[in-house]
Amino acid sequence: MSTTDDLLTPAGRQEGPVRVALPRTWWQRHGSTTTVWSLRLALLVLLLGFWQLAADRWIDITFISKPSDIAERLGEWAADGTLWLHTWITVQEIVYGFALGAVTGALAGFVLASLSLVYRVLDPFVMALYSIPKVALAPLFIVWFGIEMHMKVLLAAATVFFLVFLNTAAGVRDVDRGLVDAVRLMGGNRWHIARKVVLPASMTGVLTGLKVAIPYALIGAVIGELVASNRGLGYLINDAAAQFDTAGVFATLVVLSVIAAVLNVVVGLLGKRVNRWKPIDE
Repeated sequence: MSTTDDLLTPAGRQEGPVRVALPRTWWQRHGSTTTVWSLRLALLVLLLGFWQLAADRWIDITFISKPSDIAERLGEWAADGTLWLHTWITVQEIVYGFALGAVTGALAGFVLASLSLVYRVLDPFVMALYSIPKVALAPLFIVWFGIEMHMKVLLAAATVFFLVFLNTAAGVRDVDRGLVDAVRLMGGNRWHIARKVVLPASMTGVLTGLKVAIPYALIGAVIGELVASNRGLGYLINDAAAQFDTAGVFATLVVLSVIAAVLNVVVGLLGKRVNRWKPIDE
């Protein structure tokens, strides 16, 4: 945006749009966000209160546990180090798998979707691979890569890859052809079109793929731990279920939910940064 000095003509007359900051109270600036978060907190407290009340009164506690027992189990695991050990292992698998799948998916989607003929040839094969349940891949990945951490990382990456690839490819193929033609008329080559038009316009698809892929990164890592592992949150779920420890199972699910929420926040911040070029909605 131009500064005030740039908008002044030699005669001192101001031209172009001028933004005037209107004084607003704290509530006018943050009231909507505060209301939303207050309602979210109230809903969470209401649900937890009802759960605590219903447990062992109307529903057998063996099946649903109760919030106080889940909090107690989390406290026990945090005190003896069990929570931190297994959470750190799963977080590494999720982050590495998510990063690997996201980077390769975005690059493949951008390159292949830019090559129309190649994309049309490979599209049915990609969809066939995408349609394979990732749970069915776990035994095969164990045979190929063993039961160490890299097996869970690759399984999570394979799950994330297709979601990011398909959304990125859709974003590239939906680029306004008028913008592409305009750059060509101004003498731009394929590199200019890719960097100045296709890449920025496809970021919406990339970010959508990243947001959708977050829970699937967790699923891929936890499935690998459930199938073959003696460490990680998936192992904790297996161990707690084998002992009919419902509170332990729910406690692990709470930790996984927190990890997913943190990843969502990170992707949201990334989205705000890469979308700064877009015009502000009035």
